Amino acid sequence: MKNLCFDSFPSKTSPRLQHKGILSNQNDHRTHFKLPLVSFSRDLDLITKIVTMVVPQGMEALTMRANLLRESIQKSKANTESMVAILGSFDHRLSALEAAMRPTQLRTHAIRKAHENIDRTLKAADVILMQFDIARQAEATILRGPHEDLESYLEAVELLKGIVKFFTSNKNFKSSDGVLTHVNNLLAKSVSKLEEEFRQLMMTYSKPIEPDRLFDCLPKSLRPSSGGEEINNSKHENHAKSLEAAVYKPPALIPPRILPLLHDLAQQLVQAGHQQQCFKIYRECRSTALESSLRKLGVEKLSKEDVQKMQWETLEAKIANWIHFMRIAVKLLFAGEKKICDQILDGISFPKDQCFAEVTGNSVATLLSFGDTVARSKRSPEKLFVLLDMYEIMREIQPEFETIFEGKPCADMRECAINLTKRLAQTAQETFGDFEELVEKDPSKTTVLDGTVHPLTSYVINYVKFLFDYQSTLTQLFQEFETGAENESQLAIVTNRIMQALQSNLDGKSKQYKDSALTYLFLMNNIHYMVRSVRRSEAKDILGDDWVQRHRRIVQQNANQYKRVAWAKILQTLSVQGMSSGSSLGNDSSGVSRATIKERFKSFNMQFEELHIKQSQWTVPDPELRESLRLAVAEVLLPAYRSFAKRFGPLVENGKNPQKYIKYSPEELDHLLGELFEGKQYVEPRR
Repeated sequence: MKNLCFDSFPSKTSPRLQHKGILSNQNDHRTHFKLPLVSFSRDLDLITKIVTMVVPQGMEALTMRANLLRESIQKSKANTESMVAILGSFDHRLSALEAAMRPTQLRTHAIRKAHENIDRTLKAADVILMQFDIARQAEATILRGPHEDLESYLEAVELLKGIVKFFTSNKNFKSSDGVLTHVNNLLAKSVSKLEEEFRQLMMTYSKPIEPDRLFDCLPKSLRPSSGGEEINNSKHENHAKSLEAAVYKPPALIPPRILPLLHDLAQQLVQAGHQQQCFKIYRECRSTALESSLRKLGVEKLSKEDVQKMQWETLEAKIANWIHFMRIAVKLLFAGEKKICDQILDGISFPKDQCFAEVTGNSVATLLSFGDTVARSKRSPEKLFVLLDMYEIMREIQPEFETIFEGKPCADMRECAINLTKRLAQTAQETFGDFEELVEKDPSKTTVLDGTVHPLTSYVINYVKFLFDYQSTLTQLFQEFETGAENESQLAIVTNRIMQALQSNLDGKSKQYKDSALTYLFLMNNIHYMVRSVRRSEAKDILGDDWVQRHRRIVQQNANQYKRVAWAKILQTLSVQGMSSGSSLGNDSSGVSRATIKERFKSFNMQFEELHIKQSQWTVPDPELRESLRLAVAEVLLPAYRSFAKRFGPLVENGKNPQKYIKYSPEELDHLLGELFEGKQYVEPRR
């Protein structure tokens, strides 16, 4: 029952106990303890009444027990109130103790905070002192310069940048402005030294490449011969095929070990905001080295007037060199420049394409301007093949040119190269037309006195034969203008037109001869030369067998016409027709007079000797044609002479001085016919 007597505790409790969570909500506890006790007392009274009423017996015993219970409750209540008073006294004492200890607690907390601040300050001081130590070490390296050890120098620069970043991100440090100023001054000095080192390295290693080194990088088929400047071009077609498997090895314009150093230096300069200075140094050093390499190779800056004043032989040699220079420049020098530009400026926020364009701009312009000047110069037939050669090299280097000079800054150079290729194609096509017209209207009045092949014929045929060495080039050229016809048939059309123009011109030249026989001999020689040349060249595949057979018939027709015109008159002297009979000197069985026979022999001898002298000076240059023509004449002349001599010879032989009339035997005539068409300047008349 003692646990039920806490309602006797004093109502006032210690704040300390409340703070600790003890006896909290005291009023509620007191109410909790009181209410059951009062209720219980009331119940006892009620029970007593009920018991008295219900059970009269034993009433006294129950009353006594109830009284004892009431006394016990009263005692418990008194004890409870006493305990509450004691606890209230403890609460007052604890509050006083807590109040006395509060200043000590505050001082202890302040001391602990001070220690924490001191620790943080010491740690910050250590970090700052470390930054100062790093700055002193980096300063010594910066003052020494990057020449001896660039890697350590760049590490020192990075350390200084780290110090700047540290103080910039911790602006609460007092007096950090002085440190930042000192470090920034060191960084500015380091950039100046890096710029100087970059310039020094670029100047030292940007030297012109000697021609021999460039030649060694070419395929063997393109290297100059040991005896001179020319390239070993045996035949155009074989040379073109050899280029298909050609391997080019661009030289190391800057030693590979230096490239990483230049890259690091350029990167530092750009990061430091010295992009323009870096750009200027690189451009000046590399463009100077490139232009010097080309000058050593033989590239000249020629104006339009210089080109126009040149003799053809000189210009032809310079064009051949230009073709060589273009190949070396694009495949070796420009390719090498592109490679080192990419390596030095790789991964750097820097306009690489613009830098490369400015390095190579002048050199490209010098090379292309010469080609453009030649393409725009006065057209002439002999320029066609050099134009085709120039067109070929531009087509050959075009893929590499597009790859090397990529990007917007190089767009003008790419366009200039494409325009030059098109202009060369256009000029070559126009030269075709000029050549065809020139062949047809060749004003040359030169007459070949011996009826041999005219220089125009050999020139045109050689011209056409050379054209077929450029079949692939001509195919590309015709594609430039999309004529609508197949490219091969277009070439056949052009060739046919040239041949027809030549034949038309030869017909005109043949009419200059007073001797009709020489006219036909001239046409026979020239058309035979055309046929033979076509049959032995690739022109046969283009012109076709029909062309060959048709012109062979023309050759035969002219040979027959020559034979008829040249020998018809002398054959008349051996003919029996028109011979009158006589009796003064005796007649043969046909009744022909001896005088008539003598006159016929005499006339034959005179005509033959005249023909022999004249036609021995004529020329049939082809041995087979010459022999077949002699044989054709002999097959007509000798049988007629044998028949005439056999029939009428005895009339003369029996007379006086028969050798005066019968000068030649058939065998001697055959021998003399073998001397025809040799082109002899003078033949002494046979007595």
